[in-house]
Amino acid sequence: MRIGLLPQILIAFISAIIFGIIFGQNMEVVQPLGDLFLRLIKFVIIPLIVSSLIVGVASTGNMETLGRIGGKTIFYYVATTLLAVTIGLISAFLFSPGKGVDISSTGEIPEATETGGVINVFLNIIPTNPIESLSSGNILQIIFFAIFIGVGITMVGEKAQPVYRFFEGLAEIMYKITWIIMKLIPFGVFGLLAPIIGQYGLSVLMPLIKLVAVVAFACIVHTLVTYSFAVKSFGSMNPLKFFKGIAPATLVAFSTQSSSGTLPVTIKCTEDNLGVSQRVSSFVLPLGATINMDGTSLYLSIAALFTAQAYGIELSFIQILTIVLIATLGSIGAAGVPGAGLVMLTLVLTAVNLPLEAIALIAGVDRFMDMFRTAVNITGDASAARVVQQLENKRNEASLEI
Repeated sequence: MRIGLLPQILIAFISAIIFGIIFGQNMEVVQPLGDLFLRLIKFVIIPLIVSSLIVGVASTGNMETLGRIGGKTIFYYVATTLLAVTIGLISAFLFSPGKGVDISSTGEIPEATETGGVINVFLNIIPTNPIESLSSGNILQIIFFAIFIGVGITMVGEKAQPVYRFFEGLAEIMYKITWIIMKLIPFGVFGLLAPIIGQYGLSVLMPLIKLVAVVAFACIVHTLVTYSFAVKSFGSMNPLKFFKGIAPATLVAFSTQSSSGTLPVTIKCTEDNLGVSQRVSSFVLPLGATINMDGTSLYLSIAALFTAQAYGIELSFIQILTIVLIATLGSIGAAGVPGAGLVMLTLVLTAVNLPLEAIALIAGVDRFMDMFRTAVNITGDASAARVVQQLENKRNEASLEI
């Protein structure tokens, strides 16, 4: 009897927790399995993003189609991100995770990372040297570069078809390589998760259990309410079928804490299980893995209020609006890699004049919260792909009737 990929991942996931609790720090011996899986994922990320995004943009056929799909995608991402921030703020106000926290026990304070402000986040999207961006793995700049290459191919037309066919072939090659790597997911999940549980155990969550619980609660609410409504109302799909179809990618995201690293799995799940065409998935998903960070935005809003509550600071209405704006825009700069949300938290706290010292406290459990928010991020990407696909299907059906 052949066991499917999802049951294999679930078995690896549960086994990692059990072995981590039983054997503790001895589970570091399986860390190379996780490292190997991450290196293989990183190996395919850049060529996969570049080729699939260029093909996705160029395959729209004309600028009108590109603008239509792109417009729907961006609108959906912005709308769900704003809802995520709102849910995060409401959850933080309701449960007050920062009240009663001993902020003096944070220990050494990490040096604040220079964020450069929101304007620089957008300026840094534009690469001055695309080759350098590719070699350094700057995902935002690579996305920008790939989109413009795709736009250029669309505008040039027939003469650019050799270039299009090259990237189309490269995309197919990367899909095949990705399919091979996906078979190693259970080993990667076990190798990544078991050492974390073994090192920190369940006790690490106790001092900050309320913060982690509030973030987890808000992530679950956003996923079950926002995405279920969107998929049902605009994607014409049963939410249960949607969540089952995207489950392998969700579990990988939970284990790797990387939206970009989970991208190959997300693409496979949406195309195989959610009825999304390669044309839509190759545009919506790479873009979403970089700029659609609902879970990160939600986390940033909760962490900001947690800090204010821990220090006994009353936030003004203007400061709360600022948190909404910065958490929404700042998440765009959280380029789908583990721990990026902690860096963006510096931007949010600085914007509303909250003490950066709180980052030392939050950093202790950030890895656990990162699991939840990354799972939300890729689920949001998949829901966007399904919604955009269904809207395109309805438009095509209407055109045929005319």
